[in-house]
Amino acid sequence: MTAPHWFNHAAQLTRRDFLTSSASGIGGLALASLFQGDKLLATEAVSLNPLAPRAPHFAPKAKQCIFIYMEGGTSQLDLFDPKPKLRELNGQKMPESLTKNVRFAFLQKDTAVLLGSPYTFKPAGKSGIEFSELLPNLSTCADDLAVIRSMHTEAFNHHPGELLMYTGFSRHGRPSVGSWVNYALGSPSQNLPGYVVLTAGRSPSGGNTLFSSGFLPSNYQGVTFRSEGEAVQDLATPRGLTPEMRHYGLDTLHDLNRLHQKAVGDPEISARIESYELAGRMQTAAPELIDLSGETAATLEAYGVNRDGGGMTTQRGGGVQTFKTFGTNCLLARRMIERGVRFVSIHHASWDHHNDLGNDLLFNCRVVDQPLAALLKDLKQRGLLDSTLVVWGTEFGRTPLGENRRGFEKVTGRDHHPSAFTTWMAGGGVKGGQIIGETDELGWNVVKDPVHVNDFHATILHLFGLNHEKLTYRYQGREFRLTDVAGKVISQLKS
Repeated sequence: MTAPHWFNHAAQLTRRDFLTSSASGIGGLALASLFQGDKLLATEAVSLNPLAPRAPHFAPKAKQCIFIYMEGGTSQLDLFDPKPKLRELNGQKMPESLTKNVRFAFLQKDTAVLLGSPYTFKPAGKSGIEFSELLPNLSTCADDLAVIRSMHTEAFNHHPGELLMYTGFSRHGRPSVGSWVNYALGSPSQNLPGYVVLTAGRSPSGGNTLFSSGFLPSNYQGVTFRSEGEAVQDLATPRGLTPEMRHYGLDTLHDLNRLHQKAVGDPEISARIESYELAGRMQTAAPELIDLSGETAATLEAYGVNRDGGGMTTQRGGGVQTFKTFGTNCLLARRMIERGVRFVSIHHASWDHHNDLGNDLLFNCRVVDQPLAALLKDLKQRGLLDSTLVVWGTEFGRTPLGENRRGFEKVTGRDHHPSAFTTWMAGGGVKGGQIIGETDELGWNVVKDPVHVNDFHATILHLFGLNHEKLTYRYQGREFRLTDVAGKVISQLKS
């Protein structure tokens, strides 16, 4: 078999080639050193491990993050943002001035009427933040949460909205927030990826584009773990392949990649090499991670890993197995934080309740309420919450108007609503027990302290000790950043 052209070229490289090469030799290192001295190259000394820990721009409050994403658009009006006036006006028409020139996904605005929430809200904790009766466990953590009621976005549909919340941009090709954090800071974990994704319910509608490293090296992309069985697909050694055979095969692959890297100088090859080496270490670490036999019965019960949902069913939130999967994912997230994983995404779908809101919202809340409260309390009890930022995100909210979609006899849901929705943060330097922002009496528009998704991301980076305007990556001739050309830190969030 004829060797590839790059192999022949690599084999002919001499010591002189290395010493004189400005790309990979002594000249390149000297040039990089000069650039660093003049502050023209904003990087530290090149490490063979792209996930080696690096210093932030300034002292951080957060060192790790658990990013909880509720895909579909959670109904802020039924969970976090009580509106007595909306309930009072239930069934009445909304003023035309508010709906003029507003687009909806399915709602027929000419005949739509206001839909008040049927759920009771009660103040919780010393802070008195009001939570829906659908979140009885999460409400016990009220004093640790900063509830942002004034989120807004321009994204109107799910996939663009999800991309915007994950990557800061509503089209494909940008790195996820978890990728940016790992690019900036590396990861303390030696045997697990720096960015791990755990999913429950339906598959993410945006697929792996939500967790992509985009134009950043592939080391920084999110790696999807499963909560049982083989943690990472194709990680285990195939049957019939002995450890020795696996070892020699990987060594050969490593050598070939090094030769290719020497010939062409492509940084993506270095990323590939490190990925293979990390995969080798993960073969031991990943099975140990998902083995919960060492956890106490009380811990397993608190997270609800053995729940069956009590016979509830739903159209959108996943089957009964979702109760166990989501509870297990929350427990695995804590175990990953303990093992140094920098950024963990817990993704649950779907909260897209255009109809059957009563049943489906109740189902989803029962899926997530107990495990999330257990996660927050467990992190706090172990002294991890102070350095672990926990975030609840979604792509947009739901309308104060009931959705009267054609073909449906009854109004039982809400449409997409990008103008006002709710997220929250806890831990990692966040000042808990407070509400940020305010919407009008119907929950239609933000009237105080608006927070855009770019501001949300700027604040996450700030808590990690990163200036969002300085965290950039040069691609296609210009500098890119997570917050694009916008974003400001939410000052009230800082403790």
